Amino acid sequence: MILLTKISLFQFRNYANEAYSLDFPVTCITGKNGSGKTNMLDAVYNLCYTKSYFSSTVQPTIMHGTEGYRIEGSFNHYHKKETVVCKYKNNKKEISCGGVVYERQSDHIGKYAAVMVAPDDIEMINDGSELRRKFIDGILSQCDKTYLESLLQYQKVLIQRNAWLKMYNSNPGIDGALLDYYNNLLSQSGTYIFDARTKFLNEFIPLLQQYYQQFSDGKEEVNIDYQSDLKKSSLSIWLNEHLQHDIRYQRTLRGIHKDDFLFLLNENVIKNYGSQGQKKSFLFSLKLAQFEYLKAKMGNSPILLLDDVFEKLDQQRMEALLKIISNPIFGQVILTDTHEGRVRAAFDTEKAIGFICL
Repeated sequence: MILLTKISLFQFRNYANEAYSLDFPVTCITGKNGSGKTNMLDAVYNLCYTKSYFSSTVQPTIMHGTEGYRIEGSFNHYHKKETVVCKYKNNKKEISCGGVVYERQSDHIGKYAAVMVAPDDIEMINDGSELRRKFIDGILSQCDKTYLESLLQYQKVLIQRNAWLKMYNSNPGIDGALLDYYNNLLSQSGTYIFDARTKFLNEFIPLLQQYYQQFSDGKEEVNIDYQSDLKKSSLSIWLNEHLQHDIRYQRTLRGIHKDDFLFLLNENVIKNYGSQGQKKSFLFSLKLAQFEYLKAKMGNSPILLLDDVFEKLDQQRMEALLKIISNPIFGQVILTDTHEGRVRAAFDTEKAIGFICL
């Protein structure tokens, strides 16, 4: 089992210079709203993925009035201690593990894993397809380096192809061979991504169904319907036969960047027909299935990060969640709550829980 045993934060969000020990399988971070509970979870996420869970840019993670930050985490990795450092200074981010600085930050992905459950995650169910693709891509990128490289190439070439389409709209005489080059690269990487997503869902959906059964007492059925242009035809055919449409709209209208994953409850789209309670159960089942999938593929348990979840759950769902995460083989759990007493009462009194009071 891999455990994060200590974390130090310097000028990260609201932390000036603090260090905390995480000596228990379950650690609860308590404090008033605004005290920095969520920020500490985000620091742990940074150590695993080199980026914030809550912000797409670096600036919000830097303490106000400063120009950089440093996060250091001590991991027990199969009885071997290893230190990960994430720092941002002089407009440059640097990641090191065991004292060795990565040449590419992406090389750290897959080393350590974390699964975050936060209140705003419900948007993945209620909003558009981009968040659902991001969720699936995030899981696969940790387990498959080729997938991550294919995804990065696809995104880069897609931008280049769209730029070509805009130039052609004003200058039809530009080089068509360049378009063929872009189409070939998109087809190659897009096909790999489509096949990987298809295989992933075959393994992931049973895990999702298994966990949802525990939240619903087996009364409801859930599923994921993968919608993709590549189910109907190859990407190369789409790109060639629909070129005139792409030129007219000056963007690539078909491809895996348009894929969606419909979350279904009793064969209906849960976004439209599910209650708030059913959506919460589906969300927790998604995250726990993510945990189980990563554990199987990576050979160790991810760190489970639960941000203020007990505040949002009814008694039945809270008991179901506690039953799952209280299992000794589940791994490390770090959670936040405004009430220490509620957490003590929720867990078995014999289970060792560490508390950090902010």
